[in-house]
Amino acid sequence: MHPILDQKRERHLLLTLSGIQFSHILDFMIMMPLGPILMREFNIGPHEFGFLVASYSFSAALSGLLASTFVDKFERKRLLLAVFLLFGLATLACGLSPNYPSLLIARGLAGAFGGIMGAMVQTLIGDLIPFERRATASGIVSAAFSLSTVAGVPLSLWLANHFLWRSPFLLIACITAALLAIAHRTLPDVRHHLSAEERAHPFSAMFEVLGDANHLRALMFTMLLLFSGFTVIPYITVYAVSNVGIALNDIPYVYLAGGTATLFTSRRIGRIADAKGKMKIYRMLAFAAIIPLFAVTHIGIAPLWLWVSCTTAFFVLVSGRMIPAMAIITSAAEPRLRGTFMSLNAAMQQLASALAAMLSGLITSQGASGRLMGYDKVGYVAIAANLLAIAFVSRIAMHDKRTSSSSV
Repeated sequence: MHPILDQKRERHLLLTLSGIQFSHILDFMIMMPLGPILMREFNIGPHEFGFLVASYSFSAALSGLLASTFVDKFERKRLLLAVFLLFGLATLACGLSPNYPSLLIARGLAGAFGGIMGAMVQTLIGDLIPFERRATASGIVSAAFSLSTVAGVPLSLWLANHFLWRSPFLLIACITAALLAIAHRTLPDVRHHLSAEERAHPFSAMFEVLGDANHLRALMFTMLLLFSGFTVIPYITVYAVSNVGIALNDIPYVYLAGGTATLFTSRRIGRIADAKGKMKIYRMLAFAAIIPLFAVTHIGIAPLWLWVSCTTAFFVLVSGRMIPAMAIITSAAEPRLRGTFMSLNAAMQQLASALAAMLSGLITSQGASGRLMGYDKVGYVAIAANLLAIAFVSRIAMHDKRTSSSSV
């Protein structure tokens, strides 16, 4: 049974979850456009920068695995607030890091707590939002990605360019403190998943999730989805500056345009997916995403308007396919195991992101002229993973669909 929320409380819930996602996504995303600044500040190359990106994701993957052993044993709201507080402290540590090794450690800690947060947000959507409105809800929460790109990233880059590279992390820590107070007031208690039955050992829920073939298919689908995006994403800014000829001061326009576009498309994609079928709309968006995946990894010297056109299509389609995809993945879980499943799913997301970033770092290199070499090969890897995900999605069964008359 889903706790019944009236329209006003459901809207407040989704706005609060969007705010939490905003801080988490901005904290992760800000590393990519800060790449050229951090590489200059710490005198590091693309491989070392790849470790900075991957450290966040690997830690999030490990924390997701750990969380899967206990997440369904706690009330959802209190667990989310505790993890959110620790995330804010870790992000503050990033902003106070004096050197590359300390920043690497702080990024790992932020990833550890951020990974659990992302899983808890999706778990609450699955727990509190009926299946027939779930893609729409995912679209609203996914607008956090749009808001982070249209407002958070440009503002953070402006702060980094005009003050210190530390400024964006200090800003995110302040945002987290404000959102904690809001979330404490607006999030409902969620206890219906708790059972008086004691499990034999702490790994029993994880084993139960992993023993379900449908859960395993959904986890594999998650890895393919994230791998197809995060082979390309970490080096977009580095490639834009070194190969496309975009000035560092113009990079905020890239995120402003992409974020503005996705701010309008994400909610619409969610509504269309609920109305027309989640798998159908996912496939359409994923096939369309092949075009910008190819374009942003193969374009040469280009004017700003052309690069912004390519990256905006990339933001809209690559992130847009995640909206119906997350509704499919969330609905694949057995409701009583949803917290454990979503924690494992978050771990798979972050593991795929980390492996993708590391693979991109191994494929690419910096030439004598400063150009990024091998990014075209990264594009081919991303397209291949995207095609595999499209082929795989039809194998996933959705539990909540069985009790819904909605079209899927």
